[in-house]
This record gives sequence, structure tokens and C-alpha cells, in this order.
Amino acid sequence: MTLSVSAEQVIDAPAHRVWEAISEPGNLETCHPFCASNPVDVWPGPGSRDTIHYLSGWSYERHFEEWIEGVGYDLEIGRPGGSRSSVSWRITPINDGSSTLRIVVHPSAVRKFPPIVRQAVFYLRLRPLLRSYLDSVVRGFEWYVTKGEPVPRNAFGKHPWFSGNE
Repeated sequence: MTLSVSAEQVIDAPAHRVWEAISEPGNLETCHPFCASNPVDVWPGPGSRDTIHYLSGWSYERHFEEWIEGVGYDLEIGRPGGSRSSVSWRITPINDGSSTLRIVVHPSAVRKFPPIVRQAVFYLRLRPLLRSYLDSVVRGFEWYVTKGEPVPRNAFGKHPWFSGNE
């Protein structure tokens, strides 16, 4: 069984505008409420690479495996030299003026546990915290796309892993 966590946000903007936001190099600096910086190594397309430096001081590398123009991408994310989680970003048009942004994460953190412990850790601790995080991320993109201004840091509340002490 593959364990995953997802979040989805309806955005009052056409799919092409949401794509512009998620495909812009360094987009996490303007759209992600827990991002301190988002330096880009290679962009755009498959093979893209960037790093997210969180407000908490943590850093994760993102390696883009698949790039579907106008629709989304699949990537691997993790600490340098550590295990990587699989992440899928997808945009789905609703009509001419609105669309959804959905992020699905298959976390690597639980793989090290035996199956029965893995499920307990996932459902009791990891899933609630990861869902809260993903909800903030998709809301941050909605903020940026609809308001045209960067999302404030910790805009939707602080997160124990990614917010830091400010």
C-alpha cells in the first residue's frame, strides 16, 4: 500500500494563469508561505532542479522528473543526501475562469518503519502535519494568482516543521 497525502485548492483563475505561477523559476519565494528562498539550478522542464530554504532553516532539494506543459509536474524532494519523497503537482481546469491546483505527496519518512508502525506514524502524526503544510502551500498559490502579490510568511498559521521561530 502506498501512503500519500494531498491538498487541493480551487483558484479563481484560468488554468494557464495557475501554470504561469507554478512554472515560474523561483516561484516558491512568492507563493509559498514557509519559504525563505528558492534558488534555481536548472529551469524549466524535465531535469529542472531547485532548492527550498524554509523559514525553520531546513533545506530541501527538488529534482523534477516529468514536466507536462500547462498541466503540472512530478518531482522528488528531500534533504541533500537523504531519502526523497515523490510529489505530483496538477492543474485541472474547471471552466474558463477557474481551476484547481492539487499537490500529492508520497512521503519517504515512513518507509523506514515496519508496516504496522508505518501506518500508525503516518495516520497519527505525519498525515495531519503534512496535510496542514500542503493546505498552506496551495492556499499560498491561490493568494499569489488571485491577488498578484507575494503571500506573507506564515500567512495561514505557523507550522512546527517549516516556520522557524520568528
